[in-house]
Amino acid sequence: MSGNARVLIYSLQLGYYHDSTPIAVAALKKNGPAINVTFDSTEDPKDFNDANLDKYDAVLFLDNTGEVLDEAGKAALQKYLDLGGNFVGNKGVHAASACLYETEFFRKEIGAYFDYHPDIHQNVDVLDSSHPSTTKLPSKWRVMDEMYNFMSDPREVGAKVLLAADESSYADPGERKFNQGSPHPIAWCQERGAGVQPGGIAGRSFYTGLGHTDEIWEDEQFLSHLLGGISWALESKTTRAFNAQGKVGNAG
Repeated sequence: MSGNARVLIYSLQLGYYHDSTPIAVAALKKNGPAINVTFDSTEDPKDFNDANLDKYDAVLFLDNTGEVLDEAGKAALQKYLDLGGNFVGNKGVHAASACLYETEFFRKEIGAYFDYHPDIHQNVDVLDSSHPSTTKLPSKWRVMDEMYNFMSDPREVGAKVLLAADESSYADPGERKFNQGSPHPIAWCQERGAGVQPGGIAGRSFYTGLGHTDEIWEDEQFLSHLLGGISWALESKTTRAFNAQGKVGNAG
């Protein structure tokens, strides 16, 4: 990937707190140079304002829980997405799908909201081995992590599912009240982020439900999955790191 992108990691957690979050932030910052990305990190919702977001080629929600943005912050995020900003979620990355439950544009941009998960289990199936987030993964990937269940099917907003939980490899005693589609989605991407308003410039969106444990952030296969997804999102070419005409992003 060419360019010199800048990505903002946002990890405010107002509900369940993930002990792995500082480890995750450190791992991303350490590995950023390998994909020509500088990661900044914050837990301050006041950083969601037009002037600050203007500097970033993507926003990465990491482990967020609860109502992590006020109305002004939501408005700034919506404007950023409408201007071509890219979005990465890990559990939004990981639990990012467990925040802002009443914000419809955020649900569309991330793809689906978290419902619940059973105990940590292992097997994940790669559905698309050609995507940058999956090219280094085996077709059946043994990874110790939480297999999230979701409140909707991300395919309904145009997402392409990349990884699916192998439900035959674990027991789920919980009650599923929602249709998340089949096979069971765990990671997906959107070529055009569905949270963008009509007339906006749609960047890309990538989400993975993996990333819960401390150990996974030292796993080379997981890091290749996440860094590949981040690189893919940035290659939308809607931001300044890759497009001189971009309206947001790192111009440096």
